[in-house]
Amino acid sequence: MFALLLVGGIGYIAAQLWGDLSVIHNVSLFPYLLLGLALVIALGFEFVNGFHDTANAVATVIYTNSLAPHTAVVYSGILNFVGVLLSSGTVAFAIVSLLPVELILKMNQGSGFAMIFALLVAAILWNLGTWYRGLPASSSHTMIGSILGVGVAYQLMQGKSGTAGVDMEQVKKVLAALIVSPLVGFFAAGLVFLLFKLLAKDPRLYKAPKGAAPPPFYIRVMLVLMCGGVSYAHGQNDGQKGMGLIMLILVGTVPTAYALNHAMGADQVQTFAAVSTQAAGVLDHYVDAKADPQDAGPELEKFITTKQYEPGTMVALRDMVTDIRDEAVSYGTLASVPQGMHANVRNQMYLTSETLQLMAKNGGPAMPAADVAVLTNYQGFLSKSTKFIPTWVKVAVALALGLGTMIGWKRVVTTVGERIGKSRMTYAQGASAQLVAMATILAAGTYGLPVSTTHVLSSSVAGTMAANQSGLQRATIRNIGMAWVFTLPVAALLSGGLYWLFNSMVR
Repeated sequence: MFALLLVGGIGYIAAQLWGDLSVIHNVSLFPYLLLGLALVIALGFEFVNGFHDTANAVATVIYTNSLAPHTAVVYSGILNFVGVLLSSGTVAFAIVSLLPVELILKMNQGSGFAMIFALLVAAILWNLGTWYRGLPASSSHTMIGSILGVGVAYQLMQGKSGTAGVDMEQVKKVLAALIVSPLVGFFAAGLVFLLFKLLAKDPRLYKAPKGAAPPPFYIRVMLVLMCGGVSYAHGQNDGQKGMGLIMLILVGTVPTAYALNHAMGADQVQTFAAVSTQAAGVLDHYVDAKADPQDAGPELEKFITTKQYEPGTMVALRDMVTDIRDEAVSYGTLASVPQGMHANVRNQMYLTSETLQLMAKNGGPAMPAADVAVLTNYQGFLSKSTKFIPTWVKVAVALALGLGTMIGWKRVVTTVGERIGKSRMTYAQGASAQLVAMATILAAGTYGLPVSTTHVLSSSVAGTMAANQSGLQRATIRNIGMAWVFTLPVAALLSGGLYWLFNSMVR
């Protein structure tokens, strides 16, 4: 089944990619070579991600003999596939928003390519190292650390404070999710396990698996369903991280095909024009009559960089909204934007959206709820135009995750099943950990928060061990804790150093 899915998926990806790139004319071979290399590395990260995070999803069903290993990983791979396909993309763009806006605006320049290659190579190196040691380290932590490392390195290379261009509010939000989710897993799984002991009196549930004997039928069904749920939740959450990076790659290498959402037709463009007129009218109310007209692009870039609101900022913002509207109307559809102009139009939209988001927090005028609603609606249209993920990207990420699970699941499964607690994991403990992990990851995905499948499940297993008073293996807990603590700074240092090196090479 997975082989058929793989062949069909590759065929679909190739056909869609060929169709998207066929609209580009008179372009040298170099962007395509760069695109191919970047996609291979990005999908390589998702493949290695499968070693870590998806392996946790199958750990309990394999360890408890609920499913044979190869059946489990195929089953998990298919549910990951479905989860990625049905994901909203909110987590993907939450990750991307950690990067400095100035660097995103330079995606089709050398510094943009240096950024992509630096953070991907750093993430892959750390993931491979921790996988080799059998540690359930977090791919989410790794990727976020790599992104922050590139962002800080970029700012330092510009002679600014290392956090000047990093959205620290978004960083705090993401880090809070990564810190709180394992704690939720630990305590919630322990509570669920205690409820198991209170309500389910079957003594077989509280004994470790013996040999190849499967668990009782009803608990086996529950374990299999929970494995599918965690795999689906993993696809919905972790799969989006790679999707966001791939979109950065596509925008940087072939902006004509991917900088703007070509699915927005003439009717939607007309609606966008009406919404833009409404937004420009709202902004006009807050323009200082004494403010001099400004060159909109540089003025908004200056505001985003310094985060210091000036009267000219509002003038530039209103003019940019009007310019974007006029361009969209003149082209008719986003697919009709002339070759060579896609990146420019996208950057205008991105600048406008980021300015609207930052203005209220950095000295902008206070607005009544009605005006805020108009501008929020306008921002939604900007997001539809620039923050989209083609289906073939989702398919590619899902296949890479599934293949990674099939190759590297064994090391992590052994750690989760035998090396967290002093006693081996029981059926009830496995079911409790899976249930809590699934619920936690799905809830985080609903709110667009990136969390670690690895840490949520590992902490859930530890929570059941503590609740059962089985004891925890200090060496394993220490190693997992050290990986948790060091992953982000090490990945940041790696990616920052690589970014400096790669950026020096492309100058």
